[in-house]
Parts: sequence; structure tokens; C-alpha cells
Amino acid sequence: MKLPPPFDERPFWLQVAGGIVVPVVFGILTGFALGWNEILYYAMAGPIAILGGFLGGIEHRGVDDGLLRGAIAGLVFGSFILIGHEIANNEPKARLPDPEAGLVFATTLFGAILGALGGRWRMRQERRLDRAAAA
Repeated sequence: MKLPPPFDERPFWLQVAGGIVVPVVFGILTGFALGWNEILYYAMAGPIAILGGFLGGIEHRGVDDGLLRGAIAGLVFGSFILIGHEIANNEPKARLPDPEAGLVFATTLFGAILGALGGRWRMRQERRLDRAAAA
């Protein structure tokens, strides 16, 4: 299995795009979806975001780097869900925590966990590939 290039070996512009721009844009779109359709919002904030958090983590060679990337991306993602929802200026179709900042706390926490799991998965895959190459 071919692993993606490590995050720290990518050009700076690609690091900014993957680490900041993607969570910002996806957060804004998820915030818009919050006011459009409950199922769409839950699909974006649930399985799609979980996949994105894990995949972001596998761009890192260890748990620590994956955790940090996931925490930052989760913080940005959650913040921009609320910003996107405020831009749309409509009633939420799904329930938000009270206070709404609890959403940012949750996305930061789960982003960190998912990023760490992705970093751990990559670390294990690299070891497996190294053992297979040595054999």
C-alpha cells in the first residue's frame, strides 16, 4: 500500500491548503448545511469529517504530530461551522450545544483523537513496509 507523502515534506503552500484552507472551507460549508438540512449537516459533521480527520492524521509519521494536526484542524473546522452558520443567518435544522462554543470543543477533541489514530496507523504501516522490504 502506498502512503501519502508526509505533511512536513510537502511544499509550504500545500501544507497551508491541507492544514488550514480545507478545514476552513469545509467548516463554512458545514455551517451553511446546518441551516439548510439536518441530514446533510449530520453527514458532513459526522462521517465525512471523521474520514477527513483520520486521513489528515495519516499524513504524519507519529501520534504526536497527528494529534497536533487533528487538534488544530478540529479547532478551525468547528469554529468555521459556527461562522458559516452566522453568515447564513438562518435557524439551525440540527440541535447545537448550549453554549455553541461546546461544538468547537468537541470538534477539537475529536479532531485530535482522529489525527492521533491516523498518525498511529501510518507509523504501523511504515514499520510493516520496512519489515517487508528487509525480508
